[in-house]
Amino acid sequence: MSKDTEDFFTKEEEAQIVSAIKAAENRTSGEIRVHLESHTDEPNLEHAKKVFEKVGMTKTELRNGVLFYLAIADRQFSILGDKGINAVTPDDFWDTIRDTAQAHFKKGEFTTGLIKGIEMAGKALKEYFPVADDDINELSDEISKS
Repeated sequence: MSKDTEDFFTKEEEAQIVSAIKAAENRTSGEIRVHLESHTDEPNLEHAKKVFEKVGMTKTELRNGVLFYLAIADRQFSILGDKGINAVTPDDFWDTIRDTAQAHFKKGEFTTGLIKGIEMAGKALKEYFPVADDDINELSDEISKS
C-alpha cells in the first residue's frame, strides 16, 4: 500500500465516507465499495474492472454491487456497477453520478464528491433493490486500498 492511499483521506473523512456507505446500504440490498490506489499502468477502466473482481463485487447474490475506484496519482476515477444494477438503470446513469463526483473532485472536495456519488448510487439501489427484512451486509463497508 502506498503512502498516497494511506494519507489521502483523514480518519474523519474516511469515517464520513464509510458512514455514507452504511446509510445508503441500510435502504437497499445493494453493496457499495470505495477502493483507492496510487497508480496503475493499465487503462483506468480496464484496471477498475479487475479491482471490481478482486474486492468481491461480483459475489453479491443479486449482482447489485457498485464500486467507486480512484487512482490517486493518476488522477483517474471510475464507477462500476454489476450486472444486476446495470440491467435496470438508464444508460447514462453512471455518467450522471461520475459528473457530480468529478465536479467536486475538481475543487479538491474528494470526500464530498464521493459522498454525493454514494448517496446517488444508494437512491438508485433503493429504488431497484429495496432492503429485505433478512438482508445481510455481503461486503465490507471499509475503504479498500492497494
